[in-house]
Amino acid sequence: MPRLYYALDLRDDAAAIAEYENWHRPGVIWPEIVASIRAAGIEDMEIFRTGNRLVMVMQVPDDYDAAGKQAADAADPRVQEWEQLMDGYQQRLPWAKAGEKWVAMRGIFSLKEALAASNMAGRGTHR
Repeated sequence: MPRLYYALDLRDDAAAIAEYENWHRPGVIWPEIVASIRAAGIEDMEIFRTGNRLVMVMQVPDDYDAAGKQAADAADPRVQEWEQLMDGYQQRLPWAKAGEKWVAMRGIFSLKEALAASNMAGRGTHR
């Protein structure tokens, strides 16, 4: 199952950041939002914060349909209400495309890949 990573900034305001975090606590986040995430096939989702920068990690199945999730969210009034509420706390990354909130991140390092490459190289030098 692939993991997808996205970044977004919050307004740099301590009170707003605290409110945003509160909205995402178990029992506070709207159940319709959790249901929409699961309905899209997302297995797990976590959001991390440092300063006003957020990173979201999603564990998805191989056949995850991001465009389908986006379309379902656009058609769901409760999800749109949540998005509008959250938008008051968020600010776009400077390099975000028009209409893009969460920006997909590109992996640049993998320990597993580095170890595999060094094991392969090590085997090649002992022949």
